[in-house]
Amino acid sequence: MTADEVTTNLLAPALLSATVLVSGPTGLSDYAVSPLGVPVALLRNEVRVAFLGRTSTEDQQDPRQSLLRQLGNAKVAIPESWVIVAHFYDVESGRMELDQRGQGGNYERFDIPIARDGGIADLLDEARHPGRRFDVVLCESISRVARRAYEGLSVERELEQCDVPLFAANEPITLTGSRAQRILQRRINQSVAEYEVLNTLEQSWGGLCTHVREGWNIGKPPYGYRAKTYRHPNPTKAAKGQTKTRLEPDGIRAETVTQIALWRYHDGLGYATIAERLNTDPATYPPPTPPGRDRARGAWVKTSVYEILRNPKYTGYQVFNRRASRSRHGAVNDPVKWVWSTEPAHEPLIPTWMYDELDARRAAKQGSRDGHTANIHPQTRRTYLLRGMLICECGRRMFGSYRHDSTYYSCWPRGNDGGHPGKYADHPQAVYVREDAVRDVVSRFFADRVFGERRRQIVTADLIGIDDRAERARQAEAERARLQRIVVDVARRQNSILRQAQRGDPDDPFTKALRGTYHDLDAEKTAALAAITQFDATNKTEPSRLATTDIAPLDALRYLAPNLANVPEHLLRRLFEVTHLSIRLHSGTDYVTITMRLPPTSYPRPPARQKESP
Repeated sequence: MTADEVTTNLLAPALLSATVLVSGPTGLSDYAVSPLGVPVALLRNEVRVAFLGRTSTEDQQDPRQSLLRQLGNAKVAIPESWVIVAHFYDVESGRMELDQRGQGGNYERFDIPIARDGGIADLLDEARHPGRRFDVVLCESISRVARRAYEGLSVERELEQCDVPLFAANEPITLTGSRAQRILQRRINQSVAEYEVLNTLEQSWGGLCTHVREGWNIGKPPYGYRAKTYRHPNPTKAAKGQTKTRLEPDGIRAETVTQIALWRYHDGLGYATIAERLNTDPATYPPPTPPGRDRARGAWVKTSVYEILRNPKYTGYQVFNRRASRSRHGAVNDPVKWVWSTEPAHEPLIPTWMYDELDARRAAKQGSRDGHTANIHPQTRRTYLLRGMLICECGRRMFGSYRHDSTYYSCWPRGNDGGHPGKYADHPQAVYVREDAVRDVVSRFFADRVFGERRRQIVTADLIGIDDRAERARQAEAERARLQRIVVDVARRQNSILRQAQRGDPDDPFTKALRGTYHDLDAEKTAALAAITQFDATNKTEPSRLATTDIAPLDALRYLAPNLANVPEHLLRRLFEVTHLSIRLHSGTDYVTITMRLPPTSYPRPPARQKESP
């Protein structure tokens, strides 16, 4: 179709309307009496009108003023024989789903001098009733019905099925002309309205992404950080008092975040166990405060720990769009949709490499819990010594079961692992091993490699080659950075107190108290600076060595070797947890790989590995 043909087709209804024929003594046009025309009720002397309005609190509108304007425009546009008999309006976003519309109470917050008969949901309910009070629905513009064309068409279609036409004040209100021309103009208006919304949202989104890539923060700072305010880089906005914020560590809360990551990384503690540790000393580890203070528990819970360890902002990068705050009610988005700053924008509380490792461990250990205590399920009757420590060759954790008076650990990818065809295509139908066989191998492993008579000689030889200078330097640097943050924070507070004292009366008790606080802070700063100086002065260049007497307690370990079989299960489990025991089964063979590592408070050494025949 050519451009000329399009123009001719669009103008055809308008040209025909000038010479349209009338049908009978009523004087109505052929369009008016056709099956495609308006309902008969609109051809009478008096037509009852229901006003439909909507305004949003998110587009910097005044709902009171907007609705008064909409009603005024509607009154001007209607024919003389039409009377507005009902008013339906809402204060909500026009992009909401239709089944969620008209259920809010935002309109109650504003002094709107228009008698409200309900919202759009009430309008549609009454339209279905045969005794409805109105014959037609009128709005200021079709965008007031809905910002998206689909919802607008749904409302229009539902009203049409009830013989209730929908008119807009910014469109021609004709009863005898061509309906096709009105529909064409309305669809154009709906398309323009949806385009404007999407275009505005896309431009706003682009601005937010640029804002984040430059390292500026959006929303409430996460636990462990506080917002540091800067003048807006745009001089015009800065003149209006607008600001931007970046993140900076928040004292002991920042240290708490780092401690949580260390417990999780080095000790492998679960979220609930970490929460219990934090709650033992709330002064040292202050619990987080949610946005709604009425929901504050005043204590740590495992979800709080989980959220901290899953937040990439602690790596020093600014990250946005982690949650779908509107489209999916706060659900976490896929990481591919996250928007990152181009470089670190604030001081990290968790190293990036540690965050990545913890994230990988979380995926591998999803759904696991600490210890081997009974599950909280009321039907749980048994615990398993090696729960979470026995790994199949495919990488899955083997689960325990009890049958024929024996404990087994099995790997059975049911249904090929939840709809992932081919993921475990080569996996045997079921892989299982008896606990007593594995326990015997593990006991011999500890008796020989951990509690054996050569333990003293092995440790002594290892200590000779240990160089802990890098680790000590890292710890010293972290402690020095902590003290430096204290100095900076105290200096900031002193400057604030000094400004208040300079403006006050020297004899005023409040000013005197300020001076006392200033001196207390000065003593705190002096102590921190002295500690920094001591750190710099005592930085050893030689690695630390343990004396022979320091490892004398290792001589007692050999007495544990023959008694491992008699150790109570809960103590044996604790031994396995402390040494980070991991047992990997090799399918189709009689071998397992046993890995353990000493606790992080001990001198580091390579993990011991040994293959044993069960």
